[in-house]
Amino acid sequence: MARAGISPDPSHSGGEPPAPRHIAIIMDGNGRWASAKGLPRTAGHERGVEALRRTVEAARDLGISYLTVFSFSTENWRRPAAEVNTLFALLKAYVQRDLQRLKQDGVRIRVIGQRDGLPADIAALVGRAETETVQNTRFHLTIAFNYGARNEILRAATAYAKAIADGTSKGEPSEAGFAAFLDTKDLPDPDLVIRTSGEYRISNFLLWQAAYAELLFVDVLWPDFGREDLESAILRYHERERRFGSVTPGAT
Repeated sequence: MARAGISPDPSHSGGEPPAPRHIAIIMDGNGRWASAKGLPRTAGHERGVEALRRTVEAARDLGISYLTVFSFSTENWRRPAAEVNTLFALLKAYVQRDLQRLKQDGVRIRVIGQRDGLPADIAALVGRAETETVQNTRFHLTIAFNYGARNEILRAATAYAKAIADGTSKGEPSEAGFAAFLDTKDLPDPDLVIRTSGEYRISNFLLWQAAYAELLFVDVLWPDFGREDLESAILRYHERERRFGSVTPGAT
């Protein structure tokens, strides 16, 4: 059941505004959550997986069609090996535990980022999750794993330049032509980007795609994030006026 003031249906025509079509989240604060409770950082990451499950379910219920989450950045390789291995293990456990349910619920899974350098079992599991859900259309869950936006843009620019040079890309260079080489080529740009934990930066996440997204920074640590926080974010999104560089008629 959707909270008052949020329509669970994007085609809703009543007085309540529909939920944003695409929300992206920088899931931050696992380590600080664990430290505040005197627990190892791995405990924070484990609770973060539970927060992801809650958020995916809430997003579907609230009429969001696309949810993209920042799970592991290219910079995260600098963390201690034990923590990196924990993050790999948690991704593996999440997919293994939830894949069948997500598949039955009509969820399509995509994983964006570099596949090179991932452990073979993780890469294989990622490929399996994408293949087994490719026909689903009810909800789109994208996991940014081993992802960095600058790296994505560099890879896309290199591929686009090659396509222009060899003639496989026709016409003049364009933004749309470039975007077709991004990891997110099949996704709409996010309407709202949320970062948890009170940090005020986007940390190399969807730099191209978030050009006109609304940005929202919330103090809650990711392991504590849930449905009420997502509902609050959507309500705050609806308080914004999105002009995309234009001027509202009658504005002064």
